[in-house]
Amino acid sequence: MHNELTQKDIELMRQELEYRRTVLRPKLIEDVKTARAFGDLSENFEYKAAKRDKNRNDSRCRYLENMIKTAVVISDRSKEGTVGLYDKVTFYVEEDDETVTCQIVTTMRQDALKNRISKESPVGRAVLGRKVGDRVTVQVNDSYGYDVVIQAIEPGEDTGEAPLVGF
Repeated sequence: MHNELTQKDIELMRQELEYRRTVLRPKLIEDVKTARAFGDLSENFEYKAAKRDKNRNDSRCRYLENMIKTAVVISDRSKEGTVGLYDKVTFYVEEDDETVTCQIVTTMRQDALKNRISKESPVGRAVLGRKVGDRVTVQVNDSYGYDVVIQAIEPGEDTGEAPLVGF
């Protein structure tokens, strides 16, 4: 499986990986050593918590390494007047009689609370590459879909913000 990421996504992952390897990992290893010195490991909560945190960090490092290694670099540019990555799109949902505005982003940057939706989501797939005035069907699953009309496209840019997973 390949992950479609922009060059900026990959750079942010590399920065996080570097931080986790050079700053966080040595600290977590020291925490494990300190907790181990507290005595009986079978009843030592501090030791278990320190090991858990170290293992989570190691797991996140492996995840980031794999994402970077398998990434397919995609462009964040789109044709003039069409919906592309980082653009804010306003569309009318006919079924609900409401207008929705969201930003199309890569999976790494999705955040529903900030109206950032993935290009792989049903809405993202439906509107990507479309123009103002286009009526498109958002196919949620095999038996349900709904129509939206694209009302406005506000060109966006890569803000460099990516939610960090874990601690």
